[in-house]
Amino acid sequence: MEEPMCLIENNPSEQLRVNQEALKILQSIQQPVVVVAIVGLYRTGKSYLMNKLAGKKKGFSLGATIQAQTMGIWMWCLPHPKKPDHTLVLLDTEGLGDVEKCDPRYVTELTKRIKVKSTPAKDSEGEEEDSSDFLRFFPAFVWAVRDFSLLLKLNGKPITEDQYLENALKRKKDNPEKLDLAKKCIRQYFPSCKCFVFDRPASRRALEELEDLPESKLNPDFLEQVQHFCSYIHEQAQAKVIQGGHTVTGTSLGLLVVTYVDAICSGSIPCIENAVVALAQIENTAAVHEAITYYEAEMGKHLKLPTETIEELLEAHAQYEKEAIKVFLARAFKDVNHEYQKELGTQLHAKLLEFCSRNEQASSDRCQAVLTQLFQDLEEEIGKGSYSVAGGYQRFLDDQKEKVDQYYLVPGKGLMASQALQDFLKSKEAAAQSILQADRTLTDKQKELEVERVKAEASAREAELHEKMKDEAVQRAQQQEKSFEEHKRQLETKMEEDRRKLLAEHEMVMNAKLQEQRRLQEEGFNREVSRLQGEIQRLNAAMRQQSSGGSGCVIL
Repeated sequence: MEEPMCLIENNPSEQLRVNQEALKILQSIQQPVVVVAIVGLYRTGKSYLMNKLAGKKKGFSLGATIQAQTMGIWMWCLPHPKKPDHTLVLLDTEGLGDVEKCDPRYVTELTKRIKVKSTPAKDSEGEEEDSSDFLRFFPAFVWAVRDFSLLLKLNGKPITEDQYLENALKRKKDNPEKLDLAKKCIRQYFPSCKCFVFDRPASRRALEELEDLPESKLNPDFLEQVQHFCSYIHEQAQAKVIQGGHTVTGTSLGLLVVTYVDAICSGSIPCIENAVVALAQIENTAAVHEAITYYEAEMGKHLKLPTETIEELLEAHAQYEKEAIKVFLARAFKDVNHEYQKELGTQLHAKLLEFCSRNEQASSDRCQAVLTQLFQDLEEEIGKGSYSVAGGYQRFLDDQKEKVDQYYLVPGKGLMASQALQDFLKSKEAAAQSILQADRTLTDKQKELEVERVKAEASAREAELHEKMKDEAVQRAQQQEKSFEEHKRQLETKMEEDRRKLLAEHEMVMNAKLQEQRRLQEEGFNREVSRLQGEIQRLNAAMRQQSSGGSGCVIL
């Protein structure tokens, strides 16, 4: 994107609306996205910082008056400066506290504006216990403090920016909870917190022209702080993931945007769990389609039909089925009971049968063309009656054998070569019998023996074809078993990877809870410490269950 574009429009007296042009751009991004969103009071320099993260001097509208310039949420998608094959998605929000759009509903409890689960668990007192779940979904929290003129000291000792934030978030036991609600939410719902302080960039008059000011006119300390901030965001901000560690692409982020906006516009509370389930259904369906498309393309590109043997086709199938499963598992997530992988297996087997059918048809067409060409002159001689004379039957047999020998030497006939020859010779039996009966040099007994010989040869060829078909059926059955084992092997690998991600997620939440428990103990919030202990115990139980390997692999 050359410049930012409004993603979610928030016009006065209208419902939120997703800008379809911006959504189309976002959903075209197949790479993992690193999402950086900025919120805060209007006229506090949010857009300036976002432009610096974009590596641009202009982009997001700065404005320098008391009227907000950013309506809704603006998006800027750019190649990530530090992470190859990732896209940086910058989201600039309209400022809170805009006198034209002030809405007291913004100042409320977070859990009343968004839900994690469709049926949240409740404790013995009926209070919702969502903080652990929010930690799994929420991003890192970075607090940018502008126009900072104080000394970073506490009780006369130097402190870091992060220690300044830690002190700012401390709660006082005798304070009404309403006053400390923001502090409580930040500590409960965000997995990590970071702080940056910024000097005033320039004089108040110069701020009106900040977009056009050369850096030489800006405060050097401010510039250094901005560079430090940008480096941290670029290097530390990770690709967006949803529960279970599944990486979000621009495509899936766009689907989440639509889901949340639709929920808000319908008057319901957005539910993360429901949004993720809806996303999983769409993504898993797309994953099956993507895997099948890949399989068909690779088979069509590398498999030359007809193949000489069934083994050649089955080997190609095994190779590209294995890769197709990888394609599917790389995109699929929350595949409950592995329903979508089962569907993938069904479709891959159907595609194998389709390729087998196409292979047989290609071989039959090739063989028919070869036989028609080789036997053309013999057919002409039969039509002229050249063999319906004394001694003609033996000459016919000799000529037919010569043609058959030539047929065996022709390459590229495929695995239907024997069947095609058998069918062709069978279609000529009536003509051969007519020639035999017309040959006066043979006695009746010799003719009877010849008829029996021809029947015996045909039976032998039929038996040979039957054995060949049995062998091919066995090979297909063996391939089906190999397919099952490959699905199972890759699924077990995926489940183990997901288990490790979930354990890491549990550990992250556990560490955050233990840290919050320590803070609450220091601040004297004993009731909250007791409640938090219950959450920690449940987390421990979940971690033990995951460590034991869970329920294992479901048979496909």
